[in-house]
Amino acid sequence: MTAYLLLGLIQGVAEFLPISSSGHLVLAERLLGLSPPGLVCEAALHLGTLAAVLVVFRRDLLDLLGAFGPRGSIDRRKEIGFLVVGTVPVVVLGLALRGTAAAWFRLPWVVGAGWLATAAMLVAADRVARRARAAAPSAAGALCIGAAQAVALVPGVSRSGFSIGAGMLVGLRPERAARFSFLLSIPAVAGAAGLSLWDGLQAGAAESGDLGGILAGAAVAFAVGIAALRGLLALVARKRLWLFAAYCAALGATFLTLAALGAFRVG
Repeated sequence: MTAYLLLGLIQGVAEFLPISSSGHLVLAERLLGLSPPGLVCEAALHLGTLAAVLVVFRRDLLDLLGAFGPRGSIDRRKEIGFLVVGTVPVVVLGLALRGTAAAWFRLPWVVGAGWLATAAMLVAADRVARRARAAAPSAAGALCIGAAQAVALVPGVSRSGFSIGAGMLVGLRPERAARFSFLLSIPAVAGAAGLSLWDGLQAGAAESGDLGGILAGAAVAFAVGIAALRGLLALVARKRLWLFAAYCAALGATFLTLAALGAFRVG
């Protein structure tokens, strides 16, 4: 049970803060001896954080759902179109790499490089944050943000960090970049959870004996995720992403150094 609760805590915090949940799961596995979650558990953890996004952005989602009603606005309809455009890169790349991306989790240098890339993106975003003025992206901007989200298939690369950073780089105000990023995450996270659940059930890895632990981990991911997401939105509004850049740079450099010294067993 303790392992599931810890996995839920890691997922809830690192899925939203721009520090990479995948990288921290690798870190927990390598340094704490924590076993990686099974496919069904992985799906449940993703569903827990997905539920957190749905709760925090429930009003935005209701506005979007009403876009095609009699009181729906053109701006909301355009935003739905931009979200669809932004989802394309992660769908294409996710399906293309579905059979190979898992191997990256066994390569410590990939994880370390991913953290350094996240740090670089956050620094770049911080430099343009005060000049960003747009409230909504263009179609090209939405595609760029979607491409940045797709890069987070690499462990160590933060989905929220890359997509929020890309949003600011294409001119979105920090709070609008964060909003678009998390709305864009909904189909991506739902799809990842669905694929993990399908693969787990196909492989007979239902882990029914650990159902209580899985549900407890998902509940922790949900509760912690709400707090982490709201905290991140407050920090984004105050233009404080550089705090996470320093953390990711230190963690990435440490991870690469340990890997170079042979501290990690590959495989």
